[in-house]
Amino acid sequence: MARLTTIGFDADDTLWHNEQFYRLTQDRFAALLADHADRDHLETRLLAAERRNLGRYGFGIKGFMLSMIETAIEVTEDRVPATVIRQIIEAGQDMLAHPVDLLPHARAAVESAAQDHRVLLITKGDLLDQERKLAQSGLGDLFDGVEIVSDKTAPVYARIFAEHGDGSDRAVMIGNSMKSDVLPVIEAGGHGVFVPHGHVWALEAADPPENNPKFHEIPDLGALPDLLEKLAEPELRKSVGTKI
Repeated sequence: MARLTTIGFDADDTLWHNEQFYRLTQDRFAALLADHADRDHLETRLLAAERRNLGRYGFGIKGFMLSMIETAIEVTEDRVPATVIRQIIEAGQDMLAHPVDLLPHARAAVESAAQDHRVLLITKGDLLDQERKLAQSGLGDLFDGVEIVSDKTAPVYARIFAEHGDGSDRAVMIGNSMKSDVLPVIEAGGHGVFVPHGHVWALEAADPPENNPKFHEIPDLGALPDLLEKLAEPELRKSVGTKI
């Protein structure tokens, strides 16, 4: 196996908190529409709206806000008050203005990886919002490259690791989404490192690639330096995956 030279980090819920703010906003949304739909029904309708709108609005807060408005119109049969629409917009604006809160070990993990590798930030979502969060995180200067993409697929990873590194076969991607951060990079020929997070968006859920030698799992970013060290050991390269 070629020496690993490039490390990619996901952003939301890998380096800083994100999904919890969506959950809090959904609580607010449910309270606004409590007279029109019960919470479970509302969440089902909202998730359906998000799913069908991904191709229109992409990932991120603005698409989420539009999906909430669409859902509010649907469940009220076009009778949603303008005051509710205004409060939904305000909730989305609050999310866009929320301070960035780094997850434990985030800075140390990036700094450690950068000692012996090129490090990249690879995230998807709204360009302006992701740029804002990166700037506020204080981590921007640590990365050799930043890619904000519309979606994370095997061809996208192959392009990024070819342009910024030595190809996918010499790259590692670290993130909390099995669907976006692990499976496609393994398909592209790289290593995928899964870092579980307490909150997982339903549209990002996927089964792990069990018994795949390029799949690894760590409990948090504090375990990353040890994993990268082990991946550099020839004897481990012949083993089946790594779980710390």
